[in-house]
Amino acid sequence: MTRLFLLSFLAMLPGLATAESPQQILAAYQQQAGSASATRGEKFFFAKLAKPNGESVGCSSCHTENPKAIGKTRAHKTIEPLAPVANRERFTDPAKVEKWFKRNCKDVLERECTVQEKADFVAFLISVK
Repeated sequence: MTRLFLLSFLAMLPGLATAESPQQILAAYQQQAGSASATRGEKFFFAKLAKPNGESVGCSSCHTENPKAIGKTRAHKTIEPLAPVANRERFTDPAKVEKWFKRNCKDVLERECTVQEKADFVAFLISVK
């Protein structure tokens, strides 16, 4: 109970619980990468890569071809929509954004995503209406 109270209190302090907008997340990536391209981000999202086992994977393998739709992991866990228009929480927490880019890029691409890829990806998803 005390721990829950303390965590709730800390979350109210400025700077500890920063809820940002997708546009602010994009702006942060653009500061590092330069301009972002929704077109490149769309190509990145729909790209398929052949794994050594012959499996073809990409973002849409779990997130579906429609970024506004609910996806499923290989373990059949629900993934909320990627597009901010369908999921208001998407791209509002910089730590979560980086966590998922790190995990998913390594899983799909077998490497970390570049800052340019991240900027383009976010630009594409913001453009989805």
